[in-house]
Amino acid sequence: MRLAFWLYEGTALHGISRVTNSMKDVHTVYHAPQGDDYITATYTMLERTPDFPGLSISVVRGQDLARGESRLPATLQQVEEHYHPETIVVAPSCSTALLQEDLRQLAMHSGVDPEKILVYDANPFRVQEHEAAEGLFTELVKRAAKKQELTSKPSVNLLGFTSLGFHLRSDLTSLRRILKTLGVEVNVVAPWGASMGDLERLPAAWATIVPYREMGHTAARYLEKEFGTPVLDGIPLGVNPTLKWIHDLLELLNARAPETGAGELAMPPLTEFSLDGMSAPSGVPWFARTADMESFSGKRAFVFGDATHTVGMVKFLKDELGMQIIGAGTYLGVHADWVRQELEGYLPEPLMVTDRFQEVAKKIEDEMPELVCGTQMERHSCRKLDVPCMVISTPTHIENYLIGYYPILGFEGADVLADRVYTSCKLGLEKHLVDFFGDAGLEYEEEEAGAVTATNGSGSPEAAASVAAIDGDGLPWTPDAEKMLKKVPFFVRKKVRKNTENYAREQDLETITEEVFRQAKEALGG
Repeated sequence: MRLAFWLYEGTALHGISRVTNSMKDVHTVYHAPQGDDYITATYTMLERTPDFPGLSISVVRGQDLARGESRLPATLQQVEEHYHPETIVVAPSCSTALLQEDLRQLAMHSGVDPEKILVYDANPFRVQEHEAAEGLFTELVKRAAKKQELTSKPSVNLLGFTSLGFHLRSDLTSLRRILKTLGVEVNVVAPWGASMGDLERLPAAWATIVPYREMGHTAARYLEKEFGTPVLDGIPLGVNPTLKWIHDLLELLNARAPETGAGELAMPPLTEFSLDGMSAPSGVPWFARTADMESFSGKRAFVFGDATHTVGMVKFLKDELGMQIIGAGTYLGVHADWVRQELEGYLPEPLMVTDRFQEVAKKIEDEMPELVCGTQMERHSCRKLDVPCMVISTPTHIENYLIGYYPILGFEGADVLADRVYTSCKLGLEKHLVDFFGDAGLEYEEEEAGAVTATNGSGSPEAAASVAAIDGDGLPWTPDAEKMLKKVPFFVRKKVRKNTENYAREQDLETITEEVFRQAKEALGG
């Protein structure tokens, strides 16, 4: 039944292809029935890169199963002849996993060099997108990384950047700019844009940077254990977290400087991190003190997404914009303990951990916050409620894979987030002005709430005392009360309706009249 609903995480195949599609000269062969190549369409539609996904299907047919045959060896031969990849990753689909075939044994009969083939036989019924991606990337790192001398100049690895990552290219550019300002070279970025040869060079870096909790951590810890490469795993999301991230990085790198005889790195003036080299690197500290943003101090926000962006956004909204956090959650139960630890003291209630979007939608409807930061699914839920929502985490849609520069991490990312919070919370202001001053000939017409005539027990219509019926389990409103409600700005109208009805229920009132509406407004401080 779960397949009838949207899911926050994709399949194991989706996670595997996020890694292989990120890399150069790595090809994926899916052992799957005809039609299980939907992943190709996903990347073609969303990724906005000129390269076509490196993916082939070893088609499983009923006729072949009846004859005890497999097309996998022939498919591997064709991939080798046509693409000449450095590595071929073989993986089963949900359907073929049920067959319990020995894919390693089948691959050995292909005639392709066994050193080129990596069978990643993740159980698609137990492993989902993020775990599969993390597991495969770690296996590739273990296969390729080799001990070697450190680079002569300070350098770092950037791990965890994968195909279809949230604002991937912009975040990567933002961090590269910071590192260049510090005088730090980038040794390897992986898996995005990396080859197996690049993974071999990972131990040459002075440190490994892992900005995302979901991807790259296991590989980074392997490099730390096997080669002594220290790990920086903070999230540079927001001005102060970015400053702390920079200081922590300098401390890590300067601790390794004696190994190469290089001098220590110093913190440059903050102006050098800005786009013009003269001003502050971010406008958020100033913007947060303006009259517009001061009014945000009383606004209530709810955050839901993956682990990294949930933690980063809660801290950004609370610490840097002064918003009130009414709750937060994640669909990644495997990282829930880490999220709880990071957000200790930030949340007024226990962390919400669920992979059912209906539960999150119900939470939003019950709370009716002024801002929701979530996934594409929260955006759809909020649209029905007229609640402002900004997407801050996968799953996403095409507008989160823009060709322009829209980072989330770093100083410039803080500016982008502040702008998006402001514009999201102000959505509907123009419509409210039209409501207030008239449509100025634009023929704007607001959707009217449907009204039905109340009847008495015998079914005859009530005349002067008729009320407007509300769908769902709402209370009935009189026409005068509805008229008063229409004077409320539309973007908070549903919230006012809900709060008024809650007040009426507390007072054991069954109908919202003009007087009840006034009483509720006074009682609720409206």
